[in-house]
Amino acid sequence: MSNSSSSISHFLLLALADTRQLQLLHFCLFLGISLAALLGNGLIISAVACGHHLHTPMFFFLLNLALTDLGSILTTVPKAMHNSLWDTRTISYTGCAAQLFVFMFFISAEYYLLTIMCYDRYVSICKPLHYGTLLGSRACAHMAAAAWASAFLNALMHTANTFSLPLCHGNALGQFFCEIPHILKLSCSNPTSGNLGFLLLLLVYQLVVLCSLFSPMCRSSGLC
Repeated sequence: MSNSSSSISHFLLLALADTRQLQLLHFCLFLGISLAALLGNGLIISAVACGHHLHTPMFFFLLNLALTDLGSILTTVPKAMHNSLWDTRTISYTGCAAQLFVFMFFISAEYYLLTIMCYDRYVSICKPLHYGTLLGSRACAHMAAAAWASAFLNALMHTANTFSLPLCHGNALGQFFCEIPHILKLSCSNPTSGNLGFLLLLLVYQLVVLCSLFSPMCRSSGLC
């Protein structure tokens, strides 16, 4: 292996088992997890979409949360199932980058949606008389759109920063899917020492995201 990330065409994911029997067992377990996630989140999405009495802000955000949960599982588990079934560990460089981006996209969206849902519960409990004003349908749609858009930009920033670092410590990842901490361990230098500017930019970005998430609610209440 050359001491340059330009020569890396694939990564080696973590092998969950050494024997064929355990690999098939892991495949069955991952298959069960995928089917359970698909069934559970699919029922939530169908119930909220079809039930008119569930067209409330809480269930609207719950529907979006189910999409993020389903997406994050289907991004990582199928590849692990493939590796267990066919007794392989490899994932291409571009495949790893794509998996990392999509996983970060859904995880970031989940965090932002959970933040919105926390405020939704706060308003419903502490300000019930203003609930309809603060959380109208338009404000909810704008906040959900801001959460998804912010998640996309956040995932793009993290993916670009991670794969811009030169890799000198092989291509073996200590995880069954592509994850930022394990890729950073392969970096030629200490990633925290050379990315202070990126961390500061990320902090400013998170503050901007919080403002974008709650600005529709602020405007609907007449506070801004």
